[in-house]
Amino acid sequence: MIAIILGTRPEIIKMSPIIRSCQKKGVDFFVLHTGQHYSYEMDRVFFEELSLPPPDFNLDVGSKSHAEQTGLIMTGIEKILLKEKPEVVLVQGDTNTVLAGTLAASKCYVRRGTSQPVDVGHIEAGLRSFDRSMPEEVNRIVADHLSTYLFAPTEIAREHLLKEGIPDRKISVTGNTIVDAVFENLSLSKKKSDTVEKLGLLPDGYFLVTLHRQENVDAKKRLMGILKSLTRIHETYGMPLVFPVHPRTEKMIASFGLKLKGFQLIKPLGFLEFLQLESHARLALTDSGGVQEEACILKVPCVTIRDSTERPETVDVGANMVAGVDPASIINTADRMLAQPRSWKNPFGDGKAGDRIIEIVNPE
Repeated sequence: MIAIILGTRPEIIKMSPIIRSCQKKGVDFFVLHTGQHYSYEMDRVFFEELSLPPPDFNLDVGSKSHAEQTGLIMTGIEKILLKEKPEVVLVQGDTNTVLAGTLAASKCYVRRGTSQPVDVGHIEAGLRSFDRSMPEEVNRIVADHLSTYLFAPTEIAREHLLKEGIPDRKISVTGNTIVDAVFENLSLSKKKSDTVEKLGLLPDGYFLVTLHRQENVDAKKRLMGILKSLTRIHETYGMPLVFPVHPRTEKMIASFGLKLKGFQLIKPLGFLEFLQLESHARLALTDSGGVQEEACILKVPCVTIRDSTERPETVDVGANMVAGVDPASIINTADRMLAQPRSWKNPFGDGKAGDRIIEIVNPE
């Protein structure tokens, strides 16, 4: 039996090809949702619109400090693993859910009634920003070094793992499941209501903004500088800044009393609606790793509002530039990306990563 552990919007999306592959191949599995993202807009809507089975277990942990959230998730996961006794646990990415799931499984000696811990498979292994001030970097490093199976999306990720002393036999380069998810759902999204038209937008006539990372939105001076630079970009190009506001970001903007100019604020969208919005944007300005990947796949230029990226492949192919958070640099980088041709090749695989992963952990 395979336990699929997830807890956030990106994990639901990137695990959807894994769930579908298990269904298609008749593999015994269950889904454990930690509830790290806990509003309807941030989690349940994704299960519904992606036609995924509802989670078998939901811990409903919600928003907490890193330590408290991780501890609560570990406690909840351990109880379920002891009861269900899976042979493999699959986690994806770099969240507190990933850290807690990996730690709980690594200490859970229930596999087939033996004295061996549950095997952990880390999907999207080997990503590195080389910035340990980011909680996500710590999470992904710990998960990689405790995992039995490391599913690296690219050769660059594989090289990172080898340089850290992880044996090559544990590593499989599978591609990234986000390609599977985009390919599987792009045509489906076009059959839904036209999100772009509904918002009064024109294709290639707006910029898409997403901001949610703690280091960007929790510091008033930093967030204010980012928002002012985006307003300048709006004034230069005359295109609206369409901003699906993450609950954390919305809370901090209100707390700091910041005024927004040039922004069209909307609620967080389901994946299919967001995919429509993303695919028709003239430019994406983001601090999200997932948006960097999706924009690259969709041939939408991207500016990353961070000091580093764990997706260097997007930069290498010319789909993305890392601007940092200095307002002048953000503006300059946006100008440069808008002048770039959209001729890059997708570096994240052929859209069959989910099947490859299940074949490895559950060979026929």
